[in-house]
Amino acid sequence: MMPAGGAAARTEQLTVLKISIHEMLNDPKVDDLLSEAGETQPDEPWKAANLREMRRVWIHANAVERELVEALSRACSVCELQWRDARLNSNFKSVLPYLSEVLNLTRQSGVSKAEVLGCSPYEALLDEYEPGAKTDLLDSYFADLSSFLPSLLQTVLEKQAKQKPGVLPAGPFPVEEQRALGAELMQVLGFNFDHGRLDSSLHPFCGGVPDDIRVTTRYTDKDFTQSLMGVLHETGHALYESGLPRDWRYQPVGAAPGMALHESQSLLIEMQACRSREFLSFAAPLMREAFSGSGPTWDVENLYRLYTKVEPGFIRVDADEVTYPAHVILRYGLERGLINGDISLVDLPTAWNEGMTELLGICPPNDSLGCLQDIHWYDGAWGYFPTYTMGALAAAQLFASAIKDLPNISEAISEGNFSPLVDWMRRNVHSYASLFGTEELIEVATGRPLDTADFKEHLLVRYG
Repeated sequence: MMPAGGAAARTEQLTVLKISIHEMLNDPKVDDLLSEAGETQPDEPWKAANLREMRRVWIHANAVERELVEALSRACSVCELQWRDARLNSNFKSVLPYLSEVLNLTRQSGVSKAEVLGCSPYEALLDEYEPGAKTDLLDSYFADLSSFLPSLLQTVLEKQAKQKPGVLPAGPFPVEEQRALGAELMQVLGFNFDHGRLDSSLHPFCGGVPDDIRVTTRYTDKDFTQSLMGVLHETGHALYESGLPRDWRYQPVGAAPGMALHESQSLLIEMQACRSREFLSFAAPLMREAFSGSGPTWDVENLYRLYTKVEPGFIRVDADEVTYPAHVILRYGLERGLINGDISLVDLPTAWNEGMTELLGICPPNDSLGCLQDIHWYDGAWGYFPTYTMGALAAAQLFASAIKDLPNISEAISEGNFSPLVDWMRRNVHSYASLFGTEELIEVATGRPLDTADFKEHLLVRYG
């Protein structure tokens, strides 16, 4: 939403802030204080965990030189701006020099951090988004899904080909009416508009702090379904943020332990809850009323078929539950290869297209639908993508445990009552913040380590 002409000024501002933070963290006094605190480990678990998280932040900051922080900040800001134009014009070559600089500096950062963390450069970058995550574990998740999903996809496509397809209700769908419907359903979920807003942006996101949250989505008057689910997805993030423990606000231990758990909360709301028949039986009358609709296309079963349609597509953010993991597996393999030097950046469009053909049987006709579609790499976020599928696994596992503990959750959702589900998450996930790491927290909440079992079962029940 920011004016393009102000990009250079914002780049300078962000760079100054990042350098200032880096210098504060690298003050020798911080090292001394952490060492002194470590000599007398706090007996209180929250204080001990807070010290652990402080030390992790310090390790990441101390591993890289000031000059690298500055260079990477500037390079990412410039590259992200060039990416916008490159994506619009489907011209990867135009952004290649800028992305090459980002990749080069990101590699340097990964190497520096890997030496301190005792891991590979890619794992060092991954650690920024999912602390402690290892490629061996990711490889095991993705290998399991890669052996399970292709046959399921084929079964689902054959099954849906024999069924009556979902039909999008007739539009247009005015943006203001879409926004009003989204805001109404956000309140149903428990979003507090005294502490947040809903706006529009180029890409849906949730940002801010627990008491001041921003949710955005993107609209088209031709289809309300995607923008609405974008709102509900981001509201899942917002509910998690607002549920973090107040006593530890703005302390490292008071934040989410990683992006996987954060993503689990948005996917749980969107996928497990809001694409269910139960939710749509509640929401269908509200949708119909919002757009003054009539006829069978507004019936629950038609809307359910729309929201559970499986079809291989080019765009990750629009992908269904069955094909989405393939998008992440592709990006995970490519970014590891690029960081390790096994793939040349100039070959990225070709490698991307070959991967899409292998994984989903489709080939993007242009780079905008291929390697230019996501902002992450161009903005310096390398190692982020695996957390999306880790989040999907965690969402299914947490939802299954919540249903086991409270069998009335689905019935409550059908009545527009999300309190049982959200309250369970508040008690078993949100309230812990970073007291535990992601893996330990999942085991505390569900009784076992994170795995693929509940995710696969969820897909089989809904689509198989």
